[in-house]
Amino acid sequence: MILLTRLSGSAFVLNADLIERLDSTPDTVVTLVDGKKYVVAEGLVEVVDQVRAWRGSIIAAGAIPATGVDPHTFAPRAHLTAVHDREGEA
Repeated sequence: MILLTRLSGSAFVLNADLIERLDSTPDTVVTLVDGKKYVVAEGLVEVVDQVRAWRGSIIAAGAIPATGVDPHTFAPRAHLTAVHDREGEA
């Protein structure tokens, strides 16, 4: 999901998977796969950057369980071990 702004100033969130096309006429027009259009305040490149960042975050989140790597730092994630404290055990 990406955050966009209508020309009126109101913000809305759009499912980026539904974007078919972006046009700059000179306003940025987002056309969805169902033909619905939104005119937004963000520039064409800014919308593309938001879509790339959103999709990249999805890919990174999916890589966490498989690789054990923190997608923000690309460092191995710390492994936690459970310690049980039972009565009578030291």
